[in-house]
Amino acid sequence: MFKKIKALDKRLILFIGILLGLIFTVASAETLHYTDSAEFCSTCHPMDTAYSSFSDSIHANLDCNTCHAPTDNFVEKILFKSKAGLHDIYMNTLNVDEIPDVIHAKAATVEVVQENCVSCHENSINNVSHNVKSTCVECHRQVPHGKKDKIKSEQLYEPGTYNIKGINESRRE
Repeated sequence: MFKKIKALDKRLILFIGILLGLIFTVASAETLHYTDSAEFCSTCHPMDTAYSSFSDSIHANLDCNTCHAPTDNFVEKILFKSKAGLHDIYMNTLNVDEIPDVIHAKAATVEVVQENCVSCHENSINNVSHNVKSTCVECHRQVPHGKKDKIKSEQLYEPGTYNIKGINESRRE
């Protein structure tokens, strides 16, 4: 068999190698993208309530792992997703009876979520004093997995009142 491969034209071998490399790259990218989606995450996690509230939130156009996995380093993201995936496989095969109805983030996930909040909302954080709690989630727990009746994006532009530097003003169009 090795002699048959050696007898092939080197350009054909190069073409086949490039084609297989391209197919592998596209398949890997699509797989990674799919495993970030809520559709994929919901196959293991009992997250009907979280997904329902998420789909109505301002963040609904994001993938789960935009917030729930490291985004600054590809290798770190893959390692984080692999560890979480192995835990989920274990829980969904051997410990099904121990899966809680509501899944709470572990310390590592809280840290990652905090880093991702800051990376997306850095300008807001720099312009507003945030010295009350240690993480964004402590005050903004309802974003994006909150109650169904929370403020929708179109409601953000309705007239209202707000307090700026101690001055109570009406919101103007």
